[in-house]
Amino acid sequence: MTEKIHLGVLLSGSGNTLQNFINQIEAGKLPAKITVVISSKPHVAGLDRARKYSIPTAVVPYTNYHDIDAFSRAVTDELDKYPIDLIALAGFIHFYKIPEKYQGKVMNIHPGLIPAFSGHHYYGRKVHEAVINYGAKVSGCTVHFADNVYDNGPIIIQRPVPVLEDDTPDALAARVFQEESEAYPEAIRLFAEGRLKIEGRKVRITESKKACPFA
Repeated sequence: MTEKIHLGVLLSGSGNTLQNFINQIEAGKLPAKITVVISSKPHVAGLDRARKYSIPTAVVPYTNYHDIDAFSRAVTDELDKYPIDLIALAGFIHFYKIPEKYQGKVMNIHPGLIPAFSGHHYYGRKVHEAVINYGAKVSGCTVHFADNVYDNGPIIIQRPVPVLEDDTPDALAARVFQEESEAYPEAIRLFAEGRLKIEGRKVRITESKKACPFA
């Protein structure tokens, strides 16, 4: 059986991705324990979701810090209070400068197919609006290892979603989130099984060396 990993979750809003993690954990489909949820904004629904399940929370208000370095150090200080094997960015809209000790241990999910419609200012609804306005026929989601450049780290999983003729940003977002809800936990499971190997720009998924109870 795959051992549970300690998961730190960073968010800034509703916590829909956090709730998906919680649901998957409770269903026995995700070998993880969420040790802390950190928000860059106070009074958001994601914090309420965490508290409902007695998950420790912390708030590091982005507006309280004069630069990215100071903000990132404060986030790291909160993470360091808990055992952390992997950090999951779950709708965390502010840039987190990853320290060396967490390199290769931070994942992000982007609501588009990187490298299209990605980078600074491309997040959430803005991605879906841009996809539709451009006339793209396909969108989707990308799970990747985060580095210290926006939406730049090595890609783990991508899931495509068709863009329909009469799509609205909200309708497209809902279909993309359905794929996100499967892809992100899958990437975390692969990490927990030790099956993700970063090779430059690429992530190689190795064969399982032991039986996976979630296959």
